[in-house]
Amino acid sequence: METNWAAEHLQVIRTLMERSAIYRRALAPIMLLLGVLGSASAGAALALNFQSVLGFGAYWLGVGVLGVSGAYLMVRRQALREAEPFWSPPTRRVTQAVLPPLFAGLVASLLIVFCPPGTVTQVRWLVPVWMALYGCALHAAGFFMPRGMKLFGWVFIVGGCAISALLALTDGLNELILGHVVMGISFGGLHLAYGIYLYFTEPRKNET
Repeated sequence: METNWAAEHLQVIRTLMERSAIYRRALAPIMLLLGVLGSASAGAALALNFQSVLGFGAYWLGVGVLGVSGAYLMVRRQALREAEPFWSPPTRRVTQAVLPPLFAGLVASLLIVFCPPGTVTQVRWLVPVWMALYGCALHAAGFFMPRGMKLFGWVFIVGGCAISALLALTDGLNELILGHVVMGISFGGLHLAYGIYLYFTEPRKNET
C-alpha cells in the first residue's frame, strides 16, 4: 500500500515538473481573470455604496466563489486543450494544498458576518484575514507550481499582517468603503500585476 502511494506521489511530482511551462502559461489568464474580477467588483461595490456589515461580507464571499469557480473553469479548458483529464493527480494535489486555508477563511467569514453583533469593528478584520489565508493557499500551491507563486503568496501574507497591525494600532478601515478599496487593490490590482508579469515574461518558444 505504501509502495503504491510513494509511486503515485513520485509520478505526480514528475508530471508537475514536466508540465511546469504549461501550468505557467495557464496562470497568466487565471491571474488576469481574478484581477479584472477583483477590480470590477470593488468598483461596483463603491458605486452601489455597500455599507452594511452583512452586505460587505456576503458580497465579497460571493465574489470569492465566482473567482474560484472561474479559475477552475479555466483549468478545465487548459486540460481539454492539452488532452488530459481535468481531475488529474496534479490538479487533485493542488486542490488539497489550497483547501485548508480557504476553508478556514470561509468559516471565519461566516462566523464574523452572520453571528451577532456583527459590527463594523468585527467585519473590518475580514480583509486582513482573507489576505493572509489566501496568501497561505497560494504559498501551498506554490510547491506544485513555479517558484513565483510562493513569492506572490508571501505578498498577500505580509500585506494581511501589515493591515492587521494597522487595525490593532489605529482606527483604520473603520469605514467599510475603505474595505472595498483595499479589496480592489489587493485582490484586483495584485492579480492584474502578476498576470501581466506572467504574460510578458513567458518564453514564446514554449508555446505550441
